[in-house]
Amino acid sequence: MTMDSAPPRHTGQGGTGHAGGAAAGTAAVPRTVTAIHPPRRPAADPAGPLVRQRRARRRHGASPLLAADALAVVLTTAAAPGLELPGEAAGPLAVLLALLHVQGGLYRPRLAPSALLELPALAGRAAALWCGAAAVVAAVEPRQALGWWALLAAVCLQTALTCAGRGLVNQLRRRSVRRRPASALVVGPGDGAGAVAAALHGHPEYGLRPVGLADTGARADGDGAMPVLATHEDIRRAVIQNSVRDAVFTRPPEADEHTASLVRLFHDHGCRLWLADPAGTAKVTGMRVAQPTDQLWGYAVQPLLPRPARQVERWVKRSLDSAIALSALIAAAPLMGACALAVRISDGPGVIFRQERVGLYGRPFTLLKFRTLRADEHESATRWTVAGDNRMSPVGSFLRKSSLDELPQLWNVVRGDMSLVGPRPERPFFVAKFSSVHPGYEARHRMPVGITGLAQINGLRGDTSIEDRARFDNHYIDTWSLWQDLWILARTAASFFRFRLGGS
Repeated sequence: MTMDSAPPRHTGQGGTGHAGGAAAGTAAVPRTVTAIHPPRRPAADPAGPLVRQRRARRRHGASPLLAADALAVVLTTAAAPGLELPGEAAGPLAVLLALLHVQGGLYRPRLAPSALLELPALAGRAAALWCGAAAVVAAVEPRQALGWWALLAAVCLQTALTCAGRGLVNQLRRRSVRRRPASALVVGPGDGAGAVAAALHGHPEYGLRPVGLADTGARADGDGAMPVLATHEDIRRAVIQNSVRDAVFTRPPEADEHTASLVRLFHDHGCRLWLADPAGTAKVTGMRVAQPTDQLWGYAVQPLLPRPARQVERWVKRSLDSAIALSALIAAAPLMGACALAVRISDGPGVIFRQERVGLYGRPFTLLKFRTLRADEHESATRWTVAGDNRMSPVGSFLRKSSLDELPQLWNVVRGDMSLVGPRPERPFFVAKFSSVHPGYEARHRMPVGITGLAQINGLRGDTSIEDRARFDNHYIDTWSLWQDLWILARTAASFFRFRLGGS
């Protein structure tokens, strides 16, 4: 099940970085926003990500809107003509209305919120709320059933009060963000990024103050109007020093691998992500794009929202991993003991081989395997293949061909370093190399790495294309389900003990 033992077949395709043009696109931005400011808190900032997430929630939080909606329900219950409901009914009705608004995306962040534009959605959900309430009342107390006029009055009053309350909240929020705009980075190349930055600077009512352009395909110079941040380290430093809370992409993050890799950086620092795409919005892999009901000086703006986390399914996946891996360790203990004894007799002391690999979100961990080479294997951190190495004994060759050398990785699964199913982990040296050459390779680390995966059961191991492996791994992540994991495990189990010539 390993993919680490044979040289990759390169496709000749290079990276997808986009060069130049960013500096020219910033000429319209006044020089009053040139500098990256000194840190506002100590550089270490141990609680930085959590602090910024809390600030982002406070700034874009839905609490004022929730309060306005709840107050509208309370007033409608008390004041609507012909509506005879007990006061305690307002609480459940307010909760139901909040759920309806959540379902309709009415608490999503907006750069230019407008209660009047939301009026049709507010009216429809008010009608659903009160029609449901009327049905419940008619079923429980038929003598107190709401008449049509009372129902119509409740819907109209509810809509008017909700719209007025949201309008007041939006007005107060606009005044607040105009006085204290949040620092923002504009992410993208060329004139488009410069135009969006100029629009933000010239219209403080949107509440974002651009402090730099993030373009990993450009040179880190610019024309002096605004700094161009060309490396991940520059961008990370700018986020920390300027307390950046928002990142505005001028094209979908999937447009190239370097831009896509910035999504994780911004998320780790609690930044809100927006898409203001002058060329039109494309489908964003790995992200949900809200409906274009917002605008930034004529540009359609959409918040980029992570896909549903599916926490229950991921918890089940982790539980299954632990249970299956622990059971497999117990069942395979005699076999692992025999393998360890064979390695000790054939190759001497040091039965377990430990090597640094890259896991979830690029975090390193120590991978465990049975040793298959007689001598020290430190050089294999930068050496792709050991096929044909004269230090490999017959026992080591057998373990590699049968994949039995990977049985200790079950302990990695129990510890949480790995999953049973996921992209195969690679060494840091090759992760850096492949990420710069093959589009999509770095995106493989969105899911926990695994002992086996979709690429492996399709024969992509040994002397096969790295680009094909990355494509299969990303397809697995984008279409992940528990059933697919079980299917991959079944396919792997069927071929686990087949010998594979030329690779392990």
